[in-house]
Amino acid sequence: MFLRVLFLLLLAMNVGVASWLYFAPETTEREVAATDVGISRLELLAERERLGDAASAELVEAPAVSDTPDQCRSIGPFATQADMRAAMNKLTSRVRRIQYREARTTQPRGFWVFVPAMASREQALGVARQLSAKGVRDYYVVTAGDQQNTISLGLFREQANAERRRAEIAALGFSPQLLQRTEDLPVYWVDFAEDPQRPVAWRAEMPDLIDLKEQPVQCF
Repeated sequence: MFLRVLFLLLLAMNVGVASWLYFAPETTEREVAATDVGISRLELLAERERLGDAASAELVEAPAVSDTPDQCRSIGPFATQADMRAAMNKLTSRVRRIQYREARTTQPRGFWVFVPAMASREQALGVARQLSAKGVRDYYVVTAGDQQNTISLGLFREQANAERRRAEIAALGFSPQLLQRTEDLPVYWVDFAEDPQRPVAWRAEMPDLIDLKEQPVQCF
């Protein structure tokens, strides 16, 4: 009897609780502010960077691309690589493309006065003794190489001095000759492509290099 009453009591309690849960009025949850009034919201650094990148992507415009065909020029010759590289550093940011190239040039190295080569060393020494007998001291008999058996009478930087020396030896009854000496040296040119509507005033950038020349070149 007692167990039956306990069972009925528990059943009635369960039915009551279920009814209350089913018929109870719904309550709305009040949203709680993330921060107190007057205090700014905490913002993570990662969120700020993402927002900044997005804003930059929207605001920055693509650079204008000119449809004007390139105009290409070349300046030089530069005697040293140091001068050439200094010029490239000044022009690189102001032109569309830039490059350098090496060329060869022939430059004078003075003047040589000499008696042409004899058929043998004995003949060359014989002429040298004749020069010495007439008071000529500064001479040299070439003993090897392409100018073997030639009698050198001096190297001169100025042509006027070389001409004077030849005239002195010729007055003694010999037949000296004068030859301008040259050497093959490397030089450098700087080629660049520019917008013809915005030409580069390169001479203003290199006022010390007054010997430079300009010439048009095929664009690269």
